[in-house]
Amino acid sequence: MIRGTLTLKEAAGRAWDVVVVGSGPAGSLAGRELARCRLSVLLVDRAAFPRDKVCGCCLNGSALGSLRAAGLEWIPEQLGGVALCNLLLGAWRQRALLPLHEGVALSRRALDAALVAAAIRAGVSFLPETQAIRSLTANGSRRVLLRQNEQAGESTARLVLAADGLGGRFASTPHTDSAAIAAGSWIGAGVTADDAPAFYRRHTICMACGTGGYVGLVRLEDGRLDVAAALDPAVVRMSHHPGHAAAAILQEAGFPEVPRLKDVPWRGTLPLTRQVASVARERLFLLGDAAGYIEPFTGEGIAWALAAARAVIPFALRAVERWDRALAAEWTRRYQQTVGRHQRTCRWLVKVLRHPALTTAMVALLSRLPALANPVLRRLNQSSVQPRGALS
Repeated sequence: MIRGTLTLKEAAGRAWDVVVVGSGPAGSLAGRELARCRLSVLLVDRAAFPRDKVCGCCLNGSALGSLRAAGLEWIPEQLGGVALCNLLLGAWRQRALLPLHEGVALSRRALDAALVAAAIRAGVSFLPETQAIRSLTANGSRRVLLRQNEQAGESTARLVLAADGLGGRFASTPHTDSAAIAAGSWIGAGVTADDAPAFYRRHTICMACGTGGYVGLVRLEDGRLDVAAALDPAVVRMSHHPGHAAAAILQEAGFPEVPRLKDVPWRGTLPLTRQVASVARERLFLLGDAAGYIEPFTGEGIAWALAAARAVIPFALRAVERWDRALAAEWTRRYQQTVGRHQRTCRWLVKVLRHPALTTAMVALLSRLPALANPVLRRLNQSSVQPRGALS
């Protein structure tokens, strides 16, 4: 377990340069980079670390590029990450094997814990198992209410970064939610299987597409099989269990059954595709899943989070030095440049996957001409971060 570096009382008794809410990839990496710039940073999360997460557990080329730019390229190798060489698509008995130029499978439990530890080593103060309730502006700073069990305290910061995830409500106001769910959005669900057929081999992402969803399967560093699905809520309700829905999709795609998939407890998410009204307010920037989300395909969510964490640093430094209203608009533009174009590609893929005939035709075509997928894969893996030392 990664222990906190201070108590709630100590955190509430200080004025911070930056308070980061959420210790996933976006929050941890942003906090680390700001601490390396000699700012005082408080990193808060409601969970204890390490912790599991519903996720496809794939680091694509863009995500690996962000880690390299931050000097953290050693993390996947040191933690035993599995190199990903192929993407096997399956839809209604059609299959296509596509080469991947770069990628690593690594459990979120291991990745997120390593990023938190790296942040602490850089000088970040870490406060786990603590909920950040709300944030109000006052006297040129943000007041952040913190709650830990029955105790509560209030910290102040020149800037707050909200990176509290898909269901994060920290940036919500009493009158409005922070995110609008897209019509027809699917939900995420996942489980880790201890036993799985040899068909699901290391170094390959298997993606099964079927009625009402798609299921991604990848071997983790410990040999277990990570199973992550995007599912139509109506299909889940009809099948009474996400495992039943996932098993049906695997069968439709012609992939082998994963034992006990229908029996083990699954973890779910809120609807995946959502858009926030604004990614910036006075002395508050949103990043990661809290800044909006599109259904991912092969690890894009982690890549977006890491890229946004790197991109926000120069804006955070300026905001801490002196807040300017123009910073909100500037961060909004930069966020769209960094993440928005990649999300548009995923939005197009999602539309295709909603239509069985189109999906089947696409997989059949790619089975004969796999090179046709190269432009899309290159776009999804393309990094938009600047090299280390070129942040200003």
